[in-house]
Amino acid sequence: MKRFSFIAVSFVFAAITAVSAFAQTPAQPAVPFKMAVINTTAFDATDGITRYASAMNALEAEFKPIQTELTTMANKLNALATEIKKLEDQANAGTVPIDKTAASAKVEEYQNLETAIKRKQEDAKARAARREPQVMGPIRQEIGKALQDYAKQKGFALILDAAKLDGAGLILAFDEARVDVTKDFITFFNARPATTATTAAPPR
Repeated sequence: MKRFSFIAVSFVFAAITAVSAFAQTPAQPAVPFKMAVINTTAFDATDGITRYASAMNALEAEFKPIQTELTTMANKLNALATEIKKLEDQANAGTVPIDKTAASAKVEEYQNLETAIKRKQEDAKARAARREPQVMGPIRQEIGKALQDYAKQKGFALILDAAKLDGAGLILAFDEARVDVTKDFITFFNARPATTATTAAPPR
């Protein structure tokens, strides 16, 4: 709220200064300052930007196998942890003879699997950091260009990202019907032809 107030005060101050400096000249009609907000989190919704959602789905599909593999490995790790805990409880109770060699093998298997999971997670994270801009970059560039064209066509001097403003706690209240143009922009973008930019194919 303070940030919006400061901007508003700056505009008022600038207007007063301009009037003082050109008091002898005929008054010029004021140009209305139009501002809007767009919620970018709506872009990948089912009724959002089609090509953005498609690119996001393609990225998720590319990493689904590794996610499935990691889930399987994690389930196995949990099962080993349960077995080891059971052996430890039996050893502490002294009611059942424990095969120390077999128990040590289980612990070693657990440790090796835990290390393998961590390495695979790190590799997947590094790969995702490379692929995300390759897959999503082209469509983000299209959206950025479309935002500029949309602002000019609709006469908006400023368009803000409602998602980021709300996340930062900068929006207290606003008239959604008058300010939020998310749906209108999504319709505007989906009607535009795709550019020549293409999504990079995943490495083989």
